[in-house]
Amino acid sequence: MSLDAAAIDLDAVDLSDRDFWGRPPAERHAVFDALRRERPFAFYAEPEVPLIPAGPGYYAVTRHADVETISSQPALFCSGQGAVSIPDMPPELNEFYGSMISMDDPRHAKIRRIVAKTFTPRMLERLVESVQQIADEVAAEARRKAEAGDGTIDVVADFAAPIPLWVICDMMGIPAEDRQMVLEKSTIILSGGDPDLIADENEILTQFLEAGGMLSDLMNRLAAERAENPRDDLTTALVNSEVDGEKLTHQEIASFFILLCVAGNETTRTAISQGILALHEHPEQRARWAADPSLTPTAVEEIVRWVSPVTWMRRTATQDTDVNGRPVQAGDKLILFYGAANRDPEVFADPHVFDLGRAPNPHVGFGAHGPHFCLGAHLARRELGVAFRTLFDKLPDLEVCGEPERLRNSFVNGLKRLPARLTGVR
Repeated sequence: MSLDAAAIDLDAVDLSDRDFWGRPPAERHAVFDALRRERPFAFYAEPEVPLIPAGPGYYAVTRHADVETISSQPALFCSGQGAVSIPDMPPELNEFYGSMISMDDPRHAKIRRIVAKTFTPRMLERLVESVQQIADEVAAEARRKAEAGDGTIDVVADFAAPIPLWVICDMMGIPAEDRQMVLEKSTIILSGGDPDLIADENEILTQFLEAGGMLSDLMNRLAAERAENPRDDLTTALVNSEVDGEKLTHQEIASFFILLCVAGNETTRTAISQGILALHEHPEQRARWAADPSLTPTAVEEIVRWVSPVTWMRRTATQDTDVNGRPVQAGDKLILFYGAANRDPEVFADPHVFDLGRAPNPHVGFGAHGPHFCLGAHLARRELGVAFRTLFDKLPDLEVCGEPERLRNSFVNGLKRLPARLTGVR
């Protein structure tokens, strides 16, 4: 339930302040309720990033209709100047970390077609089978840990994080000995500089570069190996796929792997962990879903809407234009706040009600309509459905037993820790 948006002093709000993102969700949603109603294009100074020059500021886009309008017109609102960073990053960093997300057509379309060719029905069918096996193994290991200790686990570390990570590593053919490194470095990249994960803010850029470099080195090594010795994995498919006679370079494969690590791993982890928290806070909805597996398709969509794992993406106006009648100048930075759009009362009845049967549910949790809609949405939906059904079947006695530790990061609506106990463990 959102707080009273009418009581919010919008002049005191700063979306670039890290402390804002550590506030309880109800407080943040109350701010966004007020912004949608009173200042749907509020202007803010950019967050300070060590070693990066200060930029001109940005507009916070909070209405669902405006997010859809901007996303569906890539010629007017581009991604190539930076989609995952508010400050302008050096071009090589922009593409290195953003991969396809920070590209425009025609290059974006060509690389996306190459990547999409690898997601064949056969590959997806194999992935669907492995997701269930991985979820079963993770749940069993979580119970073993609880039984060997005091009956408690950390939902994030022991359930939500391993499932998508192992799926991606299995899909790409990542060796077992490299998987812990992949988890650690992808967490650094999406930390948003959270002081619990990077103690010295002057080391943020250095640690980002180091983390990206290690993931890139891993994929460059694997791509070279697969070129010599092909296997039945996505890395081999990416090495060999081409469109119009053009193949991905090893660096493009490495950048795509970094995208998978952050977009496919961290965000699904967030949806699972935040979804478990939401079910704890709404026990009647948990009981409803546990009793009725047929609810899974709408339940997954509602969790994605409710959580909005990726909080925002950036677009930059390429020319003077307008957004639903609101003038925009060339060069303006527009930050699309998906979490705000997903609570827009113009689109969602009772938007602050968690309803696992909600339909229709035109959320923008996977991005809005346009060329950058999440390529892995189908796989993410499958992972989430399997994860929660496995939770009900294998860990029905899981009970959240403490307060969540939230990531102080505007980009990912993540949890660092969520304590839980298995009540059946004595």
